[in-house]
Amino acid sequence: MAHQHSHSHHNDDQSDRQLGFAVFINVLLTIAQVVGGLISGSLSLIADALHNLSDAAAIFIALIARRIGNKPANEHYHFGYKRAEILATLLNSSTLIIIGGFLILEAIDSYFNPTPIDGWIVVWVAALALVIDVATAVLTFRAGAKNSMNIRAAFIHNVSDAMASIVVIVAGTLIILYQWYIVDLIATVFISAYVIYHGVLLLIESCKILMQAAPNNFNREAITNALQKHFTISQVHSIKAWQIDEKTTCCELVIIATQPLDIDAIKDYLHHEFAIEQCIIEYKQPQ
Repeated sequence: MAHQHSHSHHNDDQSDRQLGFAVFINVLLTIAQVVGGLISGSLSLIADALHNLSDAAAIFIALIARRIGNKPANEHYHFGYKRAEILATLLNSSTLIIIGGFLILEAIDSYFNPTPIDGWIVVWVAALALVIDVATAVLTFRAGAKNSMNIRAAFIHNVSDAMASIVVIVAGTLIILYQWYIVDLIATVFISAYVIYHGVLLLIESCKILMQAAPNNFNREAITNALQKHFTISQVHSIKAWQIDEKTTCCELVIIATQPLDIDAIKDYLHHEFAIEQCIIEYKQPQ
């Protein structure tokens, strides 16, 4: 067990370093994109820069939240600090929606007050952004995107950043070839809409956990039927499920039985068959 703990701690340190480096290169990229956007006059480049900056902030917040979430339970926080990452997701998603809305308003204003755009600067800076976005996506995936809502969100954001950079490259190329400056505004709206879309999805998922909604895959009928089939239970009176975080499901179960039940056996069954980590069980005699 001690060896496994040490190995896990080593993996956490390694993923933390990967996330820290991802934040660093995204901040540098943001600076380059803002400078390039101001020099070239491209709003879509600045839009992509703000998206990258929000991703750097999201990774940083997720990193801090994960460290807080690893703290053990205590007298005041009986379930520990696991929801720190959910709160971070709520903050990050809200910020994404606000930034996306701001950029759309700026795009509308730029449509009525157009400025010349240097397409070559747009293309070269966006190409640099594409390389860094791909590298950051790889780093965040390796840092635990499969197991953490926050890290997974950061990974999805960086993939969307890479897609946004491709859109900006296309827009810059069309400006160079055909002087289609309106393409820059269309690209800005497209990137902003994509940012808002992911922000809304994350906001919904984090709010569901904070509001103690049942998990998406929770099937009350299936659990009821399974319990009555495998145990001497007359009736499942009540099942209430909620999540501490995205990986930990809790359940409150009230059952009616004619004879004493093996509570530990029921808990083990729920754990192995339905991934319910913690369960409070109350059983009553039929009236």
